[in-house]
Amino acid sequence: MVKFIRAEHGDYFNISVAGYPEGHPDAIDVAPEAMSAAEKLRCRVAPDGTVTVCSDASFRAELDYLKSKVDAGADMIITQMFFDVAVYAAFVTACRQHGIHCPIVPGIMVLQAAPGFKKMTKFCKTRVPPALGSKVDALSDDDVKLKQFGVDFGVETCNQLRALNAPGLHFYTLNLENSTLAIVDKLGLGAHNKTNGNGKHTTSSNGKTADDDAKTLSRPGLVTYAALAALIAAVAVALRSHTRA
Repeated sequence: MVKFIRAEHGDYFNISVAGYPEGHPDAIDVAPEAMSAAEKLRCRVAPDGTVTVCSDASFRAELDYLKSKVDAGADMIITQMFFDVAVYAAFVTACRQHGIHCPIVPGIMVLQAAPGFKKMTKFCKTRVPPALGSKVDALSDDDVKLKQFGVDFGVETCNQLRALNAPGLHFYTLNLENSTLAIVDKLGLGAHNKTNGNGKHTTSSNGKTADDDAKTLSRPGLVTYAALAALIAAVAVALRSHTRA
């Protein structure tokens, strides 16, 4: 696909491809009794105690395939969701050692509700740190407190990623954008945190202030791909400005 797009359209499109810090779910299997340090870092322990992992050999094959996509013309990588920042850091290091040097944007799944969290992590075979799993279980009967914890955990995760100089933040909102907007706001990267040199909120080309745009984005049911793209772009720009500062 990447080769086709580049052959047909040159550099007209910016192409992002998927990367899997823990390995593609299809490459994750029951773990052997003895694991390497890298395997232990990315392995998953299911609620029933089953341990699964993408073996080192399979992980190298995953990196080979990822490199072929980048070599074919991909501009950047957006990762599968993860809940352990150390796994992302190890993935970036492994990619660099494998000759993959394009930006690697972390994919962040915001905690919203216990059933959805457990369903998605099971389906994707995602590693869940024990402390996080215990906290979700403890708050599973209180949606309000769980959502607030999800925001706080998201902020902590993003700050750790920014400390690692992640080139941007990609949020998987699943059409539940309010928590994402709350995280972006707490990070100081939200549109309504933007001011001009006089300390006044900026106004967009459609005549709305950034506050208006933020309110529009936060209305339930009005999330669009364009709005999400604008949010992602705003976060990326804000990160770059913070880095320059």
